[in-house]
Amino acid sequence: MTRITLDKMLGIDHPIIVAPMFLISNTKMIKAALENGITAAFPALNYRTDKELRAAIQEIRESSQKPFGVNLIVNKSNLKYKAQLETLLELKVAFIITSLGNPKEVIEKCKPLGIKVFCDVVDLTYAKKVEALGADAVVAVNSRAGGHAGNVSPKDLITLLKDNISLPIISAGGVATSKDINDALSWGAAGVSVGTIFIASNESDVTPEYKQAMIEYGENDIVRTNKLSGSPLTVINTPYVQQMGTKASWLERLMNNNKSLKKYAKMILAFRGMKAVEKAALGATYKTLWCAGPAIEHVHSVRSMKEIISSLTSSN
Repeated sequence: MTRITLDKMLGIDHPIIVAPMFLISNTKMIKAALENGITAAFPALNYRTDKELRAAIQEIRESSQKPFGVNLIVNKSNLKYKAQLETLLELKVAFIITSLGNPKEVIEKCKPLGIKVFCDVVDLTYAKKVEALGADAVVAVNSRAGGHAGNVSPKDLITLLKDNISLPIISAGGVATSKDINDALSWGAAGVSVGTIFIASNESDVTPEYKQAMIEYGENDIVRTNKLSGSPLTVINTPYVQQMGTKASWLERLMNNNKSLKKYAKMILAFRGMKAVEKAALGATYKTLWCAGPAIEHVHSVRSMKEIISSLTSSN
């Protein structure tokens, strides 16, 4: 079965998305991606108000007419979901990446407007559900992703999805080199989503300490914690993380397993986790909760977005 590749789908030079990263993605990074032949997305939650979200989209559009997207958390923990969706529909962004919930409403409202919807999936069951709902592609979040990672290896997840659904597959996790991209494409992916290696870019606004950690730590220093958002999140195993531990406390487990409390627990945990990540990313503190994936192994210096993209596309 021939599937359309991401570059053909969006009219870009290379089938690469700079992944939406909470509190890391910014307009400078998006604009640099578009200038260098790829696309990018940012989380709607990176902007506190609707006015700021609109201003960010407008700023990017004033710089480039090329397509970019926005990541939307579609579960109840995102109290801004409805308003954010309406803004994205009104401004007709090129694509929306849905995460952590049911994308039915997003798909139904985007289709008449020609807005593409890519849905995060970690397994075949959910991939089949979003295919039935009419998604345009799946973002296959594998075990090597940074942030909220899946449990299946890149090759196995791509192969599983390729053999069982007809949607284009965007592989997310573990991409740091042009070889990684070529491997994903050879396994059946239509494109890749790349995040970790862009954290230590000149255009990124995270603290110098965070960027230095990206250089000093490696793949073996990446651990998963259940303490931040209720879902496993990959972080750098700093002394603070070692001190804090990575397992949810008995109270956190109780709240997450109690049906009547689960919705509120997820909201509280998500808010608390967002605040912790925000403090670490944007302010120097010994309480370092720095998100990253195993691709950190390939970060050896702070480089420009242009340099990083060039290293990814040099043999594609």
